Amino acid sequence: MERTGLITMKGNPITLVGNEVKVGDKAPDFTVLDITLSTKRLSDYKGKLKIISVTPSLDTPVCDMQMRTFNEKASKYKDAVVLNISMDLPFAIKRFCTTAGIENVEGLSDYKDADFGQKYGLLIKELRLLARAVLVIDKDDNIIYYELVKEVTDHPDYDKLFAFLDNL
Repeated sequence: MERTGLITMKGNPITLVGNEVKVGDKAPDFTVLDITLSTKRLSDYKGKLKIISVTPSLDTPVCDMQMRTFNEKASKYKDAVVLNISMDLPFAIKRFCTTAGIENVEGLSDYKDADFGQKYGLLIKELRLLARAVLVIDKDDNIIYYELVKEVTDHPDYDKLFAFLDNL
């Protein structure tokens, strides 16, 4: 499924590929790779609150800041696992996390199959990158928070997200 008109990149409309998800949906299981090239699935985090930060590429200033922001705030949410999913290669994610001192966010890569991107409707057709988004998935794997950032080069609404998390 292709969807247009939802997001832009530097003001230009781009196409999202995959199934649209929304608050209230059961979160689809997905397969990505961790920094050791091991397969990770949503089901690996069963029974935990999952905060998922989705970034196009950690090699850009906005994505860099998004990962650092989540890393800084993540330790506040003791019962949650914080994941960052991008199309970056696992080696690049590992290098970024080491250099940036990322210890509270698990960096994951969707580069191999774009399974996450397609199942969550976040794969950008024109670029084969992921759209910028934030999801919160509860312990029963229901999507309870979702923000698709309208302009890929903008930050998510951190204040709204962290206020939501603080009220859980």
